[in-house]
Amino acid sequence: MGGTGSSSMMNSLLIYSWLCLMLSLVPFSIFFVALQSRPRIVEGTVFINGSSRIGRTDADFICATLDWWPPEKCDYGTCSWGTTSLLNLDLTNPLLLNAIKAFSPLKIRLGGTLQNKVIYETQQQACTASFIKSSSEMFGFSQGCLALSRWDELNTFFREAGAEVIFGLNALNGRTIASDGSAKGAWNSSNAEALIRYTVNKNFTIFGWELGNELSGSGIGTSVAPDQYASDITNLHDIVRKTYASLGKRKKKPLVLAPGGFYDANWLTEFINKTPKNSLQVVTHHIYNLGPGDDTHLIDRILDPSYLDGGSSPFSGLQGILKSSGSSAVAWVGEAGGAYNSGHNLVTNAFVFSFWYLDQLGMASSYNTKTYCRQSLVGGNYGLLNPTTFVPNPDYYSALLWHRLMGTKVLSTSFSGTKKIRAYAHCSKKSVSEDPETKCSYWKIHECSKESQYF
Repeated sequence: MGGTGSSSMMNSLLIYSWLCLMLSLVPFSIFFVALQSRPRIVEGTVFINGSSRIGRTDADFICATLDWWPPEKCDYGTCSWGTTSLLNLDLTNPLLLNAIKAFSPLKIRLGGTLQNKVIYETQQQACTASFIKSSSEMFGFSQGCLALSRWDELNTFFREAGAEVIFGLNALNGRTIASDGSAKGAWNSSNAEALIRYTVNKNFTIFGWELGNELSGSGIGTSVAPDQYASDITNLHDIVRKTYASLGKRKKKPLVLAPGGFYDANWLTEFINKTPKNSLQVVTHHIYNLGPGDDTHLIDRILDPSYLDGGSSPFSGLQGILKSSGSSAVAWVGEAGGAYNSGHNLVTNAFVFSFWYLDQLGMASSYNTKTYCRQSLVGGNYGLLNPTTFVPNPDYYSALLWHRLMGTKVLSTSFSGTKKIRAYAHCSKKSVSEDPETKCSYWKIHECSKESQYF
């Protein structure tokens, strides 16, 4: 990016960050996203309807992902994953630990394309080989293995970090691939059930179990029919219910999530309608609406209001399906990296990407999305942390600022004057001080200094 454009975008972020801090001294917090390529004066009016909410998020709305990709995963001639896989991530790095601790808590979704090809070691059967690169294999890699010792290390680390773990299960286990490319047959849940049972016996806390990654609709690599997926979810729900029954009421049962794929109205409608109402708690979908990582127009799209507006369709469509079905399930964004195939260096890990990311957080919230998982916490070219040093990228601070300022109640907000400025408002975070007369919450400005103890 050129010097002028980069400088003005930096000024824009400083402006909306400052406005957010100042306006959070009243009973709501507001984010301005100024899509300006050059500095100029803009006059306009912000209207916030504080009389009723249009949505509600989880208190731990911000979420990030960790993936399975090995170092050999390369896109467009660049290998950007390094040692950020669940199998080789350095869990002793203090920057990684403190980056997660800063959110208290941070939801972390463990999964991705290769989760469908992972076999879990059991106490009866060992496994060794993991993800050997092969052009003849689906997704470009052979079957992988999660050793129980590594599962122990991951859970110990996440317990210390205070993370809420969502684990993606191997939904292709036991299926065959038909001549048309679709996956046939029922999910063989025995291996996943062994892992879940082991997890309970070790007293590890899992926030949710998610079945599959991008196998809905036309799928990535292959796909599963919606009626079969509904049957598999019923199976997973029964496993979770029975396995956690021994814990009684002393420990909350994990959520069951699915399908973790791209929005497809027809597929999702059939899937949700055929899934028993109490079997599924969360419907997850993925967002990569900017196109491939090697696209030369990524920055143009990020700063184009009309293009960003198009991102509302999956949010509104999914809410409509859930409402018409009578399902009690809620919507999450289970994975969102903006640009697929690992993103684009110096774009999806740079300052400019905060304009897309923050707009997505605001838009998703306004459509009653409960949680938004960013791809990734670390790994690829779209991580919140640098994949080598674990130093935060700009979007890490965007996520932390949102987490600390924006409460769960979403207010109807509009800005008139220019489409280049977008505004989102929530009632302020409750975990701050409260005025005894107005019962309004106020942000403690000195809380912002907390970052200094982590970085």
